Amino acid sequence: MGLPRHTVWYWCVGNGRFDLGPDAPTPCPRCQRPPQPPPDPESYAYLLGLYPGDGHLTITAKTPVLRIACDDKYPGIMAEAEAAMLATLARKVQRVRSVGSTGIQSYAKHWPCLLPQAGPGKKHDRQIVLEPWQEEIVAAHPGRFLRGLFHSDGCRVVNRVHKGGRDYEYPRYFFSNKSPDIMRLCQVALNRLGVEWRMARPDSLSVARRGAVERLDRDVGPKDG
Repeated sequence: MGLPRHTVWYWCVGNGRFDLGPDAPTPCPRCQRPPQPPPDPESYAYLLGLYPGDGHLTITAKTPVLRIACDDKYPGIMAEAEAAMLATLARKVQRVRSVGSTGIQSYAKHWPCLLPQAGPGKKHDRQIVLEPWQEEIVAAHPGRFLRGLFHSDGCRVVNRVHKGGRDYEYPRYFFSNKSPDIMRLCQVALNRLGVEWRMARPDSLSVARRGAVERLDRDVGPKDG
C-alpha cells in the first residue's frame, strides 16, 4: 500500500494522544503530523553513532528500552550518552552497573520511532540503512555522528616507531566494525569532513595522516579527553 513504516507502527502501538502533564511521556517528534526531526539534532547524531556499536534496543518488552554499554574507564562518555538520551527523548535515564562496565538505559515507548534500525539478531548479520530523515541529520552533523561511532567502536592511539636510531611517535585513529553497512556510514561521514582514511582490514579503518588526525581531533579526540 506504500504506507510509511512509522505510520503503520504508530497505528499498531501508539494512541495518537499526548498527555502534557508533568508526568507525561515526552511526545515523539516522529509521530507528530507532519513528522519532525528530534529536538536536538546534534545530540541525536551522537546517539545514533553510539547505537551501532555499544547500543541495543529491546522492543519485545512492554516498554522498549534503549541501552548503551559504557566502559567504566570512560565516565565522560557515560555522561555524554546520558545527556544525548535526555536531549532526544528520555525523561529519565538509569545506570546499571556490571563488572567493568555500566549500562546507560532509558525506557520509552517511542525509541523504535527514533531508532528504526533496531531488529532481531546481530547488527553485522542484517542490513543497517538510515532513513532519509536520519541521513539529513548525519549529513548536517557528521562530526557528532563520528564522535559517537569512535566512542563506541573506535579509539585514538599513539604509534611509536624506532627508525634510524631515533624514536618517533604520532597519533592515529582506528574504527572497527564487522558490519559493512556501518563501516560505510563511517566512511561517508569521514569523507564529508574531508578526513583521509584507509582500510587496514575489511573490518578495520585507519586514519593516520597528520592533517586528517588533526581534523578528526576537532570532533572526536581521545576518549574522555
